Amino acid sequence: MRFRFGTDIGLRREENQDAVRCEYFGHNVLAVVCDGMGGERAGKEASEIAINEFFQRFSAGYTESLGDEEIRKLLIASVSAANSVIYTRARLDFKNFGMGTTCVAAFVKKNTAFIINVGDSRAYLISDNGLSQITTDHNVSTLLFEQGKISEAEIETHPQRHMLVRAVGVEKTVLADTFILDYEDKISLLLCSDGISGYCSDDEVYDVIVNAPFDSVSEELINLALSKGGRDNITVAVISD
Repeated sequence: MRFRFGTDIGLRREENQDAVRCEYFGHNVLAVVCDGMGGERAGKEASEIAINEFFQRFSAGYTESLGDEEIRKLLIASVSAANSVIYTRARLDFKNFGMGTTCVAAFVKKNTAFIINVGDSRAYLISDNGLSQITTDHNVSTLLFEQGKISEAEIETHPQRHMLVRAVGVEKTVLADTFILDYEDKISLLLCSDGISGYCSDDEVYDVIVNAPFDSVSEELINLALSKGGRDNITVAVISD
């Protein structure tokens, strides 16, 4: 199991409010990407808190003997722990009002990958056929599509596509989506903030992943987003078995 990850402020923002972390748990890998939101430094603080709390809670609860459902519940507990800390912090300081963050995480062990997400940071499965989005964006445009009010083609261009309907730390409790992927021999996953998915097509991202050496794949993906204008913070993690 191997991974590469990176983050970049981009070309238009004054601060990088994204955060990313990948670590080994034995031969297994946990990767988390967060994209913070809020005034002043609140977004940066939210994403950093989320990453730290997520890993702390997961590390405290993880053992090699956990079954699949126990791992899924531990991922949910890890997101909930991050949510509680950010929610409390926002209410202790008025400058942090509205702080929150997206969160997408993957825990990959032999033959099984677990995905959890809140917000519009994404997880993709990388296969010989291209990229397949695993997660669903928790934003207004996706919600309108699910309600039949806009077409699928309008999702990526709708003016409210960046407005989240779910985020970590905004409400007292958080609802996360979870996915379990079984695989036989190999699996490759991409986690990213919307600094990549919002400005680069799946085909462009896939082309970079296929052609870049694995050691430099995160840098090449960041360079792709920068070449598109770098209008947002850019964060990526690639895991490959």
